[in-house]
Amino acid sequence: MTRRRTPRNSVIRLTTGHAARTMNHPFARREPVLALDFGATSVLVTTSGPVTAEDLEFARQLAHAAHRFARSVERSFYGLPDGKGVAA
Repeated sequence: MTRRRTPRNSVIRLTTGHAARTMNHPFARREPVLALDFGATSVLVTTSGPVTAEDLEFARQLAHAAHRFARSVERSFYGLPDGKGVAA
């Protein structure tokens, strides 16, 4: 990942829960869309046009970060600081 070039000026926090959902929309003739739904709020992630190498890199970074987030949630849920063990 590259370093942030501009300072962060705002943060939007969306928390998961019973209404949180994710969906991937792989359209055949246009750019794909990733939908993150948090009840009444939706976030759509897509490219600004035909897919570029930068879009591919971002998608891979997003997948990697989502995988690390899932592992952190699993460790917190099962109470296993090292991530080892069997689900309760």
